[in-house]
Amino acid sequence: MSNQTQIDQITERVERLLLRYEELQRTNTLLNEQLGVLTHERDSLRSRLSAARARVDALLERLPENANNGHGLHAPAGTD
Repeated sequence: MSNQTQIDQITERVERLLLRYEELQRTNTLLNEQLGVLTHERDSLRSRLSAARARVDALLERLPENANNGHGLHAPAGTD
């Protein structure tokens, strides 16, 4: 194998590696963008969940005490 053939092979491999590197950089950029979007969505959902929990807690506080026992249902008169 001549030196020129080896150099050509090395050159070809380096070019392929450079292409692969560029492809990986693009993929990494896209994944980082997706991560940012998903992180924002997660934070938004957490915030909404917290607000919903606060509303449910406020509604539970407003329930009469006897509604907390027996699921808030009262038996009709004379069916005891």
